Amino acid sequence: MTIDTKDMLKSILSSISRIEYVRPGDIPNIDLYMDQVTTFMEEQLHSTKRHNDDKILTKTMINNYAKNNLLPPPVKKKYSKEHVLVMIFIYYFKNILSIKDIETLLAPITEKCFDAEEELDMVSIYNEICKLEKSRIASLQKDVARSYHSSTECFNDAPKEDQDYLQLFAFICSLSFDVYIKKLLIEKLIDQLPEPGREKKKK
Repeated sequence: MTIDTKDMLKSILSSISRIEYVRPGDIPNIDLYMDQVTTFMEEQLHSTKRHNDDKILTKTMINNYAKNNLLPPPVKKKYSKEHVLVMIFIYYFKNILSIKDIETLLAPITEKCFDAEEELDMVSIYNEICKLEKSRIASLQKDVARSYHSSTECFNDAPKEDQDYLQLFAFICSLSFDVYIKKLLIEKLIDQLPEPGREKKKK
């Protein structure tokens, strides 16, 4: 099996450098109906899809998010800019976290950002997170490149016809290990957070 891992690595590193985020300024300043939300998300996040027929967001997903307390309910069937930003966070989190963990993680923010008496600003939070993540792109590229080069040093004694695949397998295992460790850390951190609604009940 012949796999051009060098070209694949270049493609991966290039795609990391092109990672973009939905800018709050691109979100309409008027509240949106559900169909408008799904259309907007599809337009803005289509480049993140693995397959063309993958769905970024559906009506069923939005209803499930609201049902599971991930998303505050719409006002008169309309969703605000803050709703859309929460949905963007959910979109990325759902690839690695359970619905319960996402609820626990987002609850302290959504409870305050959607409370007229509180001063927490969802747009400011989102912008700060984007700034942090963009600052890490170069180091992520270096980490991926290091994992790749380490994998090319594995299985050098394997039969030539198997070597390419085994080194690719080693590369994937190395990346998977990073994800596994970080997921464990995230779950441990979330386990330290109070259960959603507990603070409200105390009040």
